[in-house]
Amino acid sequence: MKRRTVVLGIGATAGAAAVGGIAYSAQADDSTTSPSGGTAATGSLVFDPEGYTKLTTTVTDTEGAEHAVTYHFWKAITYVAKPVDATYQSLNVSVPVEIDGVAVDAKNAPILFANSIGGYMPSSVADATGVGGGGMTPGGGGGAPSGAPTASPSSATSTAPGANGNTNATGGALASNQLLALAAGFVIVEPGARGRTLKNSAGEYYGVAPAAIVDLKAAVRYVRANKGRIPGNTDRIVSAGTSAGGALSALLGASGDSPLYAKLLKDLGAADASDAIFATGAWCPITDLEHADGAYEWNWGDSATSSGAKVDQALSKELRGQFAEYQASLKLKGLGGFGNLNARNYDEYLVRQYLEPSATAHLAALTDSARTTYLAANTFITWKNGKASFSWADFLTHVGARKKPVPSFDAFDLSTGENNLFGKGTTIARHFTAFGAKNDTTGLSSKRVASDLPETLRLMNPMTFLTGKANPGRTRHWWIRLGTKDSDTSHTVSANLAAAANGLGDEVSHKYYWDEGHGANTDPGDFIAWIAKISGHKAR
Repeated sequence: MKRRTVVLGIGATAGAAAVGGIAYSAQADDSTTSPSGGTAATGSLVFDPEGYTKLTTTVTDTEGAEHAVTYHFWKAITYVAKPVDATYQSLNVSVPVEIDGVAVDAKNAPILFANSIGGYMPSSVADATGVGGGGMTPGGGGGAPSGAPTASPSSATSTAPGANGNTNATGGALASNQLLALAAGFVIVEPGARGRTLKNSAGEYYGVAPAAIVDLKAAVRYVRANKGRIPGNTDRIVSAGTSAGGALSALLGASGDSPLYAKLLKDLGAADASDAIFATGAWCPITDLEHADGAYEWNWGDSATSSGAKVDQALSKELRGQFAEYQASLKLKGLGGFGNLNARNYDEYLVRQYLEPSATAHLAALTDSARTTYLAANTFITWKNGKASFSWADFLTHVGARKKPVPSFDAFDLSTGENNLFGKGTTIARHFTAFGAKNDTTGLSSKRVASDLPETLRLMNPMTFLTGKANPGRTRHWWIRLGTKDSDTSHTVSANLAAAANGLGDEVSHKYYWDEGHGANTDPGDFIAWIAKISGHKAR
């Protein structure tokens, strides 16, 4: 029997990769297929239960135990009737049938709906050879696909600045969640989606906002429309994503069944079904983009860049003022009975609710000697009675340089990926804030935000559906994670998301990973256990 070994990187770029030292390797058996030998026909929204390939993989769990998993794999099923680009508007399905030699019936198992989107870039599952293989562009590359913008070598529109050892090549999630979920007996759905760099022969960008969220909603509708045909409990769909993928996962959960997307979904020929999901997992979500510049300056405005220089403090101060106004308008209360959150007390809230507990958990897990060494190297931390304490200012010094310039998202020269995200037609990039437009340096004739963008921004922001009149179709379960050294956006972004959901009475698990950067996922086993708990399904 011919076998192929696939190494799935978890926090590494080559070789046996690991999360917390746990390696994940997979062996795919190419020799066995279902009687039909293929996937559902292109253009059909009826799932073919027999259209799978039978594969095997070995998953090492977070305790170090290896599990042999045999699963059925459906590849590149187009999930809309009128696709713009089926290469991206398709999904893969993985269903365990045997774990450690014991037969598994996954017909009522939770469904992990795991996207691999990073940087709002295109994400395809077309070349995947098994579970966890999505996220790359066709041909195996991780950068911009054919036809990506080439307007400026310095532009971020064709690169993935968020990519690092914690992420795939586009800055999206790695495969740890999918592998552990498969070994737990869950069904895995991995959707592709259009992204901001896609350009057709006429030079039109067809993956800009809100294409990605519309695609993910269409994929959920496909799954739910095939209840009884596709394995798994379609009422227990749990989304997961990192960075931009985390933002889209949060948006998917917040905006379930919102009528705001109805026409866009109809235009794609999406299935006539619900797009609401049961739970959301979001790691370091890059979201609330129209307010992200102000939030970034509030958080990192006093931090120097990697060169040691401060950004323009006049610009930073103006943006901080905008954040203060925005934060006050939200009328959010902090978790743990903190009270109203505003620009004056948010630093105290972050330290008390997230940062000190994160440092405490980290230090408590160390050996006595390792803890002593760490504290000696980080004297800003006071360790007393098994708890860590420190000031916000000392925490910022500990994190070090800010990652981004000012403004961080709506650049005056239209160079960011977010500028590209809000491009339109043949226009590669546009300003999406009044501040960015007013200070444009590219010579634009208009200093105003385009009239269509306010509605597009609404469609791309989960806070739209969690504040004011809350969306009744939203998820009621939230898993949100962020590294304490993640300066890709402000710490207030995920904290606001958690506070808004908590204020609505939703169940929220929100934690920060101490000393971890962008894309970190250091407790994937706990995520799988959380899914089992909230769904009422006993994991294997």
